[in-house]
Amino acid sequence: MKTNQQFKNAALDALRGNWGKAALVSLLYLIVEYAVSGPNFFQSVKMMQFRADHHVSSIYQVASLYMDPEYQSLQQTANGVSGLSTLLYILVLFPLSVGFINAMRRLLVFSENDMLGNTLHIAFQNYWHKVWGMLWMTILTVLWGFLFIIPGIIKSLSYAMTPFILEENPELTASEAIHRSRMMMHGHKFDLFWLYLGFIGWIILSLLTLGIGFIWLFPYLQTSVAGFYEEVKAEYAMNGGLD
Repeated sequence: MKTNQQFKNAALDALRGNWGKAALVSLLYLIVEYAVSGPNFFQSVKMMQFRADHHVSSIYQVASLYMDPEYQSLQQTANGVSGLSTLLYILVLFPLSVGFINAMRRLLVFSENDMLGNTLHIAFQNYWHKVWGMLWMTILTVLWGFLFIIPGIIKSLSYAMTPFILEENPELTASEAIHRSRMMMHGHKFDLFWLYLGFIGWIILSLLTLGIGFIWLFPYLQTSVAGFYEEVKAEYAMNGGLD
């Protein structure tokens, strides 16, 4: 297994001369994500503000609040916004995330620098296969998360190669793609966790720039993870996993 620095160096080499295109794709993805999740966030803020304005602190006040027509109206709106946001997340952001992740992989492996075109092409090619694969992966991760945080984190690492596998192996079902990810990540979950941890400084810096830094961090991170995928895929094949 290569070191974190080797994965990062390979990502930086691939991105050299392509930062502008990578940042543009990352920015557009973040705009779409904000458009999808933003209304739900602001509706939640409005409800929190309503509770704060009415000084809700005791269980009796909470019960009274739920009988308030104005709060009931806010709750109904919030439910509708949340449902629509979830649907759009599944139908739009799930396939776009697969497209973006694999566009960075194509940059790393094949030097294909049409990242916007590749993101859109990959996202909407075999569209329902990718939507279902990402949805099933998310459902399984959430269900494991209900057992406490640690099992959820472990499973999210175990399933992390699924977006790459969905694109590279369209003949596999969602369950088969997730299973292959689990097999690839056997013995490598901590390696991936350690790779993610290596970006913690960049994440903090991006937060300090009010999120602007994420425009450059996302391509850097995803290209590094793409290199990690290539490494575990090669090991999996060497052990007869792709026969």
